[in-house]
Amino acid sequence: MGGKVAKRIFIISFCILLTGLCGCGTNLIRSSYKATDVLVDQAVPPLIPQQPILIASFVNIDNLEESSTFGRTISEYVGSRLAQHNYKVVEMKLRKSVFMKKNAGEFLLSRDLKEISIRHNAQAIVVGTYALAKDIVYISARVISLADSTILSSYSYKLNLDRNTRQMLGVYY
Repeated sequence: MGGKVAKRIFIISFCILLTGLCGCGTNLIRSSYKATDVLVDQAVPPLIPQQPILIASFVNIDNLEESSTFGRTISEYVGSRLAQHNYKVVEMKLRKSVFMKKNAGEFLLSRDLKEISIRHNAQAIVVGTYALAKDIVYISARVISLADSTILSSYSYKLNLDRNTRQMLGVYY
């Protein structure tokens, strides 16, 4: 009887440990996918799957020219989710019409928006910001029309800061 109890305690402890270790990645993926689903569902006018959508790195709200592993990862997940839903996604890292800053991600220069939208026949771009608080990171995502720079949809959410998210954000406190 003692062996069975010890085995159950070990299994439960192991599962709790795995949940703790995997929480950030799972929550980051899940929350990014949910944000993308909401952005698509609420876009007015609706997004056209055959017409390209651009994705930019999510940036620090306090410095719009600064991103992080966290911001770049969210944009990767958003692009992946759009592709899973059969939207045509243009990979910005392969384009020369964006400002690339080492270790920061890609940033669109406003004067290039019209040129990019014409060149790729892109209907919209997904942009986003994140803001750090003590134990939470707040994220805001928007789909912006490239025709007139209006917001087609938006979604805001938050994630708890854990050791993994802090590392992705470059914050160690």
